[in-house]
Amino acid sequence: MIGRAAAWALLVVLVTCAAVAPGLAVPTEATAAPSHTQSSQQTRSQFLRLSIDTVTPSIVTTGSERTVTVTGSVRNIGDRVVEDVAVRLQRAAGVTESSELRSSLTLDQSSFDTVGLFETLTDRLDRGQSENFSLSLPLDSETDYSLGITEPGVYPLLVNVNGTPAYGGAARLDDARFLLPVTGVPGERPDAAPAPPVATTLLWPLAAPPSLAAGVPGSLTDPVRLLRDDLADSLADGGRLDGLLAAIEATDPARSRGAWDRQLRDSTCLAIDPDLLATVEAMTTRYLVVDDAGEPDGAATEGTGTPAATEWLERLRTVAGQMCVVALPRAQADLSALATIDDPTLTSIALNEPADVVDRILGITSQRGTTWPDSGTLTPAAADLVRGAGATTSLLASTAVDTPGEAPIARIAGPTPDDPEPLDAVLFDPAVGAALAAVGSDPQTPSYVPSSVRYDLASDSETARLQDALGAVLWSSVRPDAPDGRSAVIAPPQLWSAGPDEASAILNSVTGLFRSGAATPRPLADLTRTQDPAPPPRALSAPEQSVSDGVPEHVRAAVADQLPRIDSLGASLVTDPSSPLTPTLFLAPLRGDLVRSLTLAQRRGDDPSRAETAATTRVNEVATTVDALYNSVSVVSPGGVYTLASEQSPLLLVARNDLPIGVTVRLDVQAPDGVDITDVGATALPPRGSRTLTVPARIDDSRKLVVQFALTSDEGRRFGEPISVTVRSNAYGQALAIVTACAGALLLFLAGRRLWHRFRGQPDPADDALAPDERPGYEDGEGVTSDRERDGDERQDEGRGRT
Repeated sequence: MIGRAAAWALLVVLVTCAAVAPGLAVPTEATAAPSHTQSSQQTRSQFLRLSIDTVTPSIVTTGSERTVTVTGSVRNIGDRVVEDVAVRLQRAAGVTESSELRSSLTLDQSSFDTVGLFETLTDRLDRGQSENFSLSLPLDSETDYSLGITEPGVYPLLVNVNGTPAYGGAARLDDARFLLPVTGVPGERPDAAPAPPVATTLLWPLAAPPSLAAGVPGSLTDPVRLLRDDLADSLADGGRLDGLLAAIEATDPARSRGAWDRQLRDSTCLAIDPDLLATVEAMTTRYLVVDDAGEPDGAATEGTGTPAATEWLERLRTVAGQMCVVALPRAQADLSALATIDDPTLTSIALNEPADVVDRILGITSQRGTTWPDSGTLTPAAADLVRGAGATTSLLASTAVDTPGEAPIARIAGPTPDDPEPLDAVLFDPAVGAALAAVGSDPQTPSYVPSSVRYDLASDSETARLQDALGAVLWSSVRPDAPDGRSAVIAPPQLWSAGPDEASAILNSVTGLFRSGAATPRPLADLTRTQDPAPPPRALSAPEQSVSDGVPEHVRAAVADQLPRIDSLGASLVTDPSSPLTPTLFLAPLRGDLVRSLTLAQRRGDDPSRAETAATTRVNEVATTVDALYNSVSVVSPGGVYTLASEQSPLLLVARNDLPIGVTVRLDVQAPDGVDITDVGATALPPRGSRTLTVPARIDDSRKLVVQFALTSDEGRRFGEPISVTVRSNAYGQALAIVTACAGALLLFLAGRRLWHRFRGQPDPADDALAPDERPGYEDGEGVTSDRERDGDERQDEGRGRT
């Protein structure tokens, strides 16, 4: 008993010492809740949910206040009352490696060992009730609790909430983590040696999920159809795309902060999705929004985004004319899937044409030869595809190559050691990219992020995720072991959900680096020029996650199935110089739909099933439309029995074309024995018209015969449904011809024989079996003498005359 009492007494003394000597020990707290990892977040926060609203200052500089203040709220999300709710602020050790920009946010709370005191928030928090809090700690203090920050760096902070749920004991019920970047400690000596500046390159993406309705062929008059009208909201004032463009507009040196913004503009390159640009251009005139994505040509309503699209596009033209622009692969297409399909036309749409589309719509000359895959990774096959498309540089996460090192450029090893077409990779930090991808209303974890630092983003507030991004962007300029010649490539995700304020905050943080001399601009063009000496070759090493995030095999197979059908149809369509509707223009939307079905957009968000459904619907609609196009060309059934006047009479058929463009067809005939149909060759059918086909035929049979007719392309692909024609000829066929010839020969023989006997004055033996009155020379048996009797009488008369 004495030993136990002594232990309790010692514990009380230690707690008292901790209270009067801050910084020497960690204040006590309740039993720890699960750590902030992907697995634990699925079970944490059963009672309370803590959310951070503001961090002031968001970036600590030499001119900042010396106190950090965090505000937020705690909400009871459980099924019972929670009592004695208290919060406090804690800090972990500063980040020393870029990977810690993510891994430090998954540490157990015990690693956040620099702490402040718990502050009571409320004695009782009922179900559904919430309370706001405000916590403040000085950066450093010799006499009071503080964050203990004395030098620049990026520091992980944690807000911890404890409480006692009904029917339970005191426990840590939730926490929220974020990064605090410190570019300079307030009051630091002005003669402190600055770190070497960072050569900084910034990509600024403008992209959106594909929104064109699938399965609609090209037209010169019909308005474009969209699946939804949310793009109009994004382009309008306060929308996502409006905010991303407005943030860049605010950096115009002529209207803002001069030299620093000039440096920001020099270091930044707009990365624009040509599919978004083409859609916005179409929205500047009348467009429709379909009621059902599964019926793209069905009921639709008028779109409302024309004014917003027109204004946004004009603003973009102005900005794009003042800075670097690079075209993204169309519709964030999965380059690995494209490489698997390996279709030259799709590859051209996705990789070759985007720069031309961007240049035409914006009236600029974009930077060529650079490809930025949406996944940030390349497979060897995809790298070969990129090479074949003429690109010399690809923008990749450093995790996409083995042993990337500090160099911003890596030479991708080709299929042979002496690859005549090398591909360089501009490498960006995956931790920075991951932090930027988590910003905004639709956070995502990129495919290139290693599994060890992947965790659920849903429980972090938008403010906390923005703090993480600011810390990641600034880390390279405040890292403790800053080497000379370092560089930073800042690459947000292509489909970035950052709002207007968040986008401005990111740009302002980079501008602050230029202002302080911690960074210098490095244009993208400088990184993509041929490096001398050439960087060492690296092998591609795409993370496994990039495979599972990619377009699934069944979608790739469905796309591959439709390509030859579209190509065959395109080869059959007729180019009319007098018509602006060409075969290419007519079928281009369908090929574009196949590229859009390979998009990686939204495959890494909170609900990847949306992308799966959209891809499947899109490729199915293309298949349905291609079926309808083939069925629009057909042979018209004559009906009834087709009777030929003779065995060589031609068949007359009608071929109809309901397409708005002419088509060349061939007649495919399936006929039984005895029917010989002559091939009429290729026949051109006019747009939305018909033509009579005169088909030479020879039929040696008088029976009713069934002949099947169908129209095909030159490659043998069938148009429409075949028809069956019942044919009957008035000819009796070969057997009848033989019988007729034999009968004729017999008749000639018998007639010749009779004439022969008559010429010789002999009776025909064939008449011997006849009765006298039936023999030739009698008519009805009376009054007619035979030839023999008549000849005898004449001889008697002649005798008498001579006498």
